[in-house]
Amino acid sequence: MRPAFHFTAESGWVNDPHGITVRDDGYHVFFQYVPGRTTWAPNCHWGHAVGADLLSLAERPVAIAPGEGDDGIWTGSLVRDDAGEARVFYTSTVQPDIGMGRVRVATPTDEDWVGWSKGPVVAEAPADLDLIAYRDPFVVRDADAWRMFVGAGASDGTAMALAYRSDDLTDWTYEGVALSRSTTERDPVWLGALWECPQVAEVDGTHVMVSSVWDDDVLHHAGYALGSYATGHFDAKTFGRLTHGPSYYAPSFFRDAAGRPCLLFWMRGVEDAEAGWASAHSVPYVLGVEGDRLVASPHPDVERYRQAPVADGVVPGLAADVLWSPREGAPLAVSSAGETMLELRLSGGRLEARVGDEVWHLPCDGEEVRVILDAQVAEISCAGGLLGLVAAPAGAALAIDGADVVHPLAR
Repeated sequence: MRPAFHFTAESGWVNDPHGITVRDDGYHVFFQYVPGRTTWAPNCHWGHAVGADLLSLAERPVAIAPGEGDDGIWTGSLVRDDAGEARVFYTSTVQPDIGMGRVRVATPTDEDWVGWSKGPVVAEAPADLDLIAYRDPFVVRDADAWRMFVGAGASDGTAMALAYRSDDLTDWTYEGVALSRSTTERDPVWLGALWECPQVAEVDGTHVMVSSVWDDDVLHHAGYALGSYATGHFDAKTFGRLTHGPSYYAPSFFRDAAGRPCLLFWMRGVEDAEAGWASAHSVPYVLGVEGDRLVASPHPDVERYRQAPVADGVVPGLAADVLWSPREGAPLAVSSAGETMLELRLSGGRLEARVGDEVWHLPCDGEEVRVILDAQVAEISCAGGLLGLVAAPAGAALAIDGADVVHPLAR
């Protein structure tokens, strides 16, 4: 059952989105892609999709494929230089030690960014660090230079974001460990032994480091640090957890057409093996900082697809945008063909999400909750964070009980 507003590949495996860029012709999104199978494999490609917004992407041909010294094309980022020319910085992996990548550059061979030409390796793991992993470059421009952050994990269980500097996007100087944290640290939140896709950006006047939390080959959730960044060092004032549930991973930072700071996630478990595709991308989220907390709200583009609210909660389709003010003892229930597919209830400062016998929790103090439903995808957001999961409908319509407002979503 393919969602209508969440990007999926026509066939094959999808994971991390990256290189999200807005141009005159719309949004360009690149992503890790394994053609011809519905499970991950190390020979990742860079897939490519384009759309007027991130809820209406159309797949383009593979942008970058293994070969020419690369066994896998893993996560990275795209920037445009002062002349407007694009460059991709990606993780080049080589067997057998695929966890220790290299940062390689590629440039487009056409104006539509369909073809890409591979260039040199511009950064490798520093020799003075005892690393077990090195990958996922993120490149951004600040006031006086280009900055690159690369995810790393040390053999002693220390997760790191490594910092590099360049004046011209060609020659890169390693500046050291921008931020690190041991897997043994759990106060106020645990952030694993490796940060995949660490990204540093300014949100509401505060520097934010957002990363994926990895530990012992298990992909956990998205975490963050709030603080200040300058000249290769991130001074973290607090750490937090952004996502909950079994689905969200690999947040990708970008600025939308209005310049707002945003994230797009890989959603695990959304699949149709019989149809030959697996995994999806989330709807985009706009970021904000409230006190010592990073908050994420569904992007205003979602509202472009809202239809008039339905008074009886019955949606003549499988996509809806639901607003709910939770109260103890007053659950929200979503059913299809008479079968409950998702139930939400507030209990003791936490939102409980139940699908069948499985239960997940999201911090919630009773503030408004937003639920975006799209076929088998359920995205739940409030000030306490995001919760993504799979909740498959049994029929071709939805019935939503207990909501404040239910907007069907349609094109």
